[in-house]
Amino acid sequence: MTGPDGQRSWTLHIRKDNLKFSAAHMTVFPDGGKERLHGHNYQVQLDVELAELPTLARLLNYEIFKRALRKVCGDWDERMLIAGDNPWLEWLPGADSECAFRLCGKRYVLPADEVVVLATDNITTENLARLLFERFWAELTCDPALPWRECIKKVQLRIDESRGQGATYDIHFA
Repeated sequence: MTGPDGQRSWTLHIRKDNLKFSAAHMTVFPDGGKERLHGHNYQVQLDVELAELPTLARLLNYEIFKRALRKVCGDWDERMLIAGDNPWLEWLPGADSECAFRLCGKRYVLPADEVVVLATDNITTENLARLLFERFWAELTCDPALPWRECIKKVQLRIDESRGQGATYDIHFA
């Protein structure tokens, strides 16, 4: 049976308690002000819309998706996220083991191994959803022989920074 336009789809939903990361950040505002340094326990959800029902030969194993998500979440877990392209960010000289910078006029020094510098102009849930998706997709698709790639219609990644507040990034495939 098909819908009114003859198209059907299936959506896989993946949201587990262990698909998360805890990170600190400071969102910067257009006037050069910023939030205080604080953190969130970010929760991640993935939705994968399929254009066709996967057959036995092309079965989608949820574990492939969960493994890739856990990997990229782990890279940001218990870290300070810094927007490397923020115009209010100034890198300062410091020891190799330290990350010294000024953001919106305030000076910070953190252990370098606890900092992740992201290629974005601000640390917001919208930017984090896009960046995490890009990292997830690169991790997921590093094996070109995966049997399910051509049946994916849309992939959507959602990050919630708190209950009921977050952002979604999605990609539609032709």
